[in-house]
Amino acid sequence: MRGATTPAIRCIPKTVSLAVPLAAALLAGLAGSAFAQEAKEAPKEPTPAKTEAAGAPQTYESGITNGKGETIGKIMIRDGANSLVMRVTIGAGGLPPGWHGIHFHAVGDCSDTEKFEKSKAHVNHDQSKHGLLNPDGPDEGDLPNVYVNADGSVNAEVSSETPLTGEGGLRDGDGSALIIHANEDDHTSQPIGGAGQRIGCAVIK
Repeated sequence: MRGATTPAIRCIPKTVSLAVPLAAALLAGLAGSAFAQEAKEAPKEPTPAKTEAAGAPQTYESGITNGKGETIGKIMIRDGANSLVMRVTIGAGGLPPGWHGIHFHAVGDCSDTEKFEKSKAHVNHDQSKHGLLNPDGPDEGDLPNVYVNADGSVNAEVSSETPLTGEGGLRDGDGSALIIHANEDDHTSQPIGGAGQRIGCAVIK
């Protein structure tokens, strides 16, 4: 209609209507430039250093000697991040069948084959009570029992939090020994859970 009012949008000068997108473009450009500069100056995330050499697990092997001085098998110890895993392998005829207590002892000496007393007491035995089931234990020499088959063979894998290397580790100045006992360890009674005579020994040094 001729008398109708002209829509308001037609009264806005073109310069004003162009100012909004132009300002937005300028702001976007400035923001993009600032962001790019900030990204350029921001420190990059550190690349994790390769720790394969430093953190590689260490493996140690040692022969197991019986009371006659014969080598009847071996132990293999692998030192992990939080604990070490030990494999005990004994050839046929090496030990009497049944359950046997095994412990880490404080000195790496198996030269007195009849009793293996030169290996001394358990590792850090004076700091805790003996026994994996003892509320005041265990000491650092305590390990689970292993079972010997009818033919005298053993293939067992046990774990321990006692370190292989470093301060207080099994391979310290005088080393340590894995002792195999004649009887089963009850993991409670003192001083060695009734495990009895020492019948096998492996030096860890």
